[in-house]
Amino acid sequence: MTTAHRPTLEAVAARAGVSRATVSRVVNGSTTVAEPIREAVNRAVAELGYVPNLAARSLVTQRTDSIALVMPEAATRVFSDDQVFPGIIRGVSQELEAADKQLVLMLAGSPAGHHRVERYTTGRHVDGVLFASLHGADPLPGTLARLGIPVVCSGRPLGDVPVPYVDVDHVGGVTAAVHHLIDSGRRRIATIAGPQDMVAGIERLTGYRTAVAAAGLPELVAVGDFTRESGGAAMQRLLADHPDLDGVFAASDLMAHAALRTLREAGRRVPEDVAVVGFDDIETAAYTEPPLTTVRQPIVELGRRMTRQLLRLAAGETIEPVVMLPTELIRRASA
Repeated sequence: MTTAHRPTLEAVAARAGVSRATVSRVVNGSTTVAEPIREAVNRAVAELGYVPNLAARSLVTQRTDSIALVMPEAATRVFSDDQVFPGIIRGVSQELEAADKQLVLMLAGSPAGHHRVERYTTGRHVDGVLFASLHGADPLPGTLARLGIPVVCSGRPLGDVPVPYVDVDHVGGVTAAVHHLIDSGRRRIATIAGPQDMVAGIERLTGYRTAVAAAGLPELVAVGDFTRESGGAAMQRLLADHPDLDGVFAASDLMAHAALRTLREAGRRVPEDVAVVGFDDIETAAYTEPPLTTVRQPIVELGRRMTRQLLRLAAGETIEPVVMLPTELIRRASA
């Protein structure tokens, strides 16, 4: 159907026997129209095949029915074999689909990308913004919140940024992992830590340090960035610096995967010589050699919960400023 022949509000009004203003209220979701009149309008809309002009409706309602999910990461990272990002996207998508909202996925893996995202979101092209995988004390969540734009983050924002967030119990999960290694008799337990400009990396290292300190064990630390490549390099450094290590906690499953390979290439048996525990419980964790013991975080549920929080906030409801989700140690053959 061409634009010239597209049914208009006036045509719907004539078919339903009501005013143009009444049709506009029904189409825009008003609850003040009597049910018989609303049914007549909806019947006329269906018979004529009327499709609302979303741009015009947005001017009336001041809503776009769109939610942005901002990930300050490069596309190559988001769409790599790291299953955390797709899990978050899936959870967000499920909740938005149920709410009849549109997802706008925005990647900002460069300064130019970050500026583009800032221009778009501050321009009020969306009704709210979700942030995942924040690095450093990013000022954008706080800037948007001060402008009155609903914001919810995945993970506690670094710095003094008073915006609501949903996170998992990183410290508790890591503590359980390290205690499991200690209970199996390991006494030289190393960690491949995550990036220290992200709250997940910081808190997982905190959990490791707290657990080994409580047990009177030394800290053996190498830092990666959650990727497979960084995990292999960190494992090589740990073996060079601490050849007598007998346990490893890796702050992501991808880094743990690489650690398993590096240990095998170095002639170390897992778990006989070195026990390994990861974090995330991505799908491939069960198919490594040996299958990976890991800390499960509810990735899809994280996306769903942060979306529900944002939709409530956008509707004017008061929400809990912090929602914490539990983690669970999944025992397999690597430790």
